[in-house]
Amino acid sequence: MGNKNFNSKESVVYEDSMKKWFDDEKTGFEFIDVLGKLFYDKSIELIFFRTQLIDRSASVILFKHSYAKTIIGKKLRIQDSLMLARVISELDLPHTKLDIGKLNLEWTEEKEKYNNDPKAFTTDKLKHIIGKPPKYDKPVDVVLFGFGRIGRLLLREFIIQGNGTQLRPRAVVTRKVTPEDIAKRASLIRHDSVHGPFRGNVIEDAENKSIYMNGHIIKMIEGSNPEDIDYEAYGIYNALLIDNTGVWRDREGLGRHLKAKGISKVLFTAPAKGDIPNIVYGVNHKNFTPDSDNIFSAASCTTNAIVPALSVIENKLGIEKGHLETIHAYTNDQNLLDNYHKKPRRGRAAALNMVITSTGAGSAAAKAIPSLKGKLTANAVRVPTANVSLAILSLTVKKTTTKEEVVELLRHEALRGQLVEQIKFSASNELVSSDFIGDPIAGIFDSPSTQVSADGKNILIYLWYDNEFGYTMQAIRLARYFAKVNRYTYY
Repeated sequence: MGNKNFNSKESVVYEDSMKKWFDDEKTGFEFIDVLGKLFYDKSIELIFFRTQLIDRSASVILFKHSYAKTIIGKKLRIQDSLMLARVISELDLPHTKLDIGKLNLEWTEEKEKYNNDPKAFTTDKLKHIIGKPPKYDKPVDVVLFGFGRIGRLLLREFIIQGNGTQLRPRAVVTRKVTPEDIAKRASLIRHDSVHGPFRGNVIEDAENKSIYMNGHIIKMIEGSNPEDIDYEAYGIYNALLIDNTGVWRDREGLGRHLKAKGISKVLFTAPAKGDIPNIVYGVNHKNFTPDSDNIFSAASCTTNAIVPALSVIENKLGIEKGHLETIHAYTNDQNLLDNYHKKPRRGRAAALNMVITSTGAGSAAAKAIPSLKGKLTANAVRVPTANVSLAILSLTVKKTTTKEEVVELLRHEALRGQLVEQIKFSASNELVSSDFIGDPIAGIFDSPSTQVSADGKNILIYLWYDNEFGYTMQAIRLARYFAKVNRYTYY
């Protein structure tokens, strides 16, 4: 009777399913091998619909291929990705970032046009890049001034995503540097309650006042007055300094960094004051040039989350007026337990209360999109979650529209538009905030939640965003732009 059950139709289907998975997973491991060689030997990074593939497991990569069906309507084969990656490794390409998900989709749709020849297909798709010289000739040094939540995430991602050919982290500046302090900083890099353990080596070297991370030697420098530090004494020249402290917000204050030896540009990871550009990469970064601007701000996490979607709606439908409500994870500026705080309500225990507070995201959005000046109001509610926030855009538009049109507008931009790194399309009606921890995209459009009024004039859009990691990635994109170490891309 046992043999009968084993040979049943259901058992055969089960065994076939297992065999197919094992075959796919073995292909995934082969793909990872090609992926690594491209990244480290040729400085060619492959991503999958804008999500990272470097340092990801075979099962995660297979999931990405399978999940593509919810976004594009079809599952993509890992075998095709491996085949295309092998072809890419044979081409004469400079430093490049290629979306293998997009290439796989286009191969699936167009391969008959190329007589099922992957080399002819890939060569045609990348003909504008093949044989080109690199856009830059050497990496740029980076100094992190301040080492809180964003500072540590920046360092982790510079190490994990960087192979030393673009932005090269060289130093971290904190108020004090003692053996105990270095050990504690290293521990905070290794372990993160929200984003998990660092995938790699973190070894503190108290004698040399440094931390070793995956081959990178990060000098730990003590300093409070920016102009007093001599970075050239540490072998750091013409560096980009990223200020994560929030202590100085105007040109006079942030300009103090430029008086230090070895610093040529300053990026501020918070909204700046005065005439310093507040930039949302992907929307208004090209309004500013690396050659003429040397102090700039990456704005806020909320501004980066909402501005890309707002720009799409403004360009396609026109915005008469609107309100932004941010359901925001609590942050370190709030109190763990009830205590004095200079701002209203923020003194109450962050993990126990919903706290109505202010946000400058509305006015900041108008700085990035001038046509929205005076049209948006904004407020925020801090809630008892440690990470991932939700922006709700309630907009009155000039052109009559439908839910289907709004969804398609943002889906197109997420997949094929100019904002593929800033807008992600989510089709699931089951996902919650914790599902978006670690998402590198500035804002994730929750398409099932979209609402449009009966007259087609009022729309409601929900945008998730990892207010730590998604913002960090936007800051890195902006840093690469101003350091002039951007690669050729195929998105």
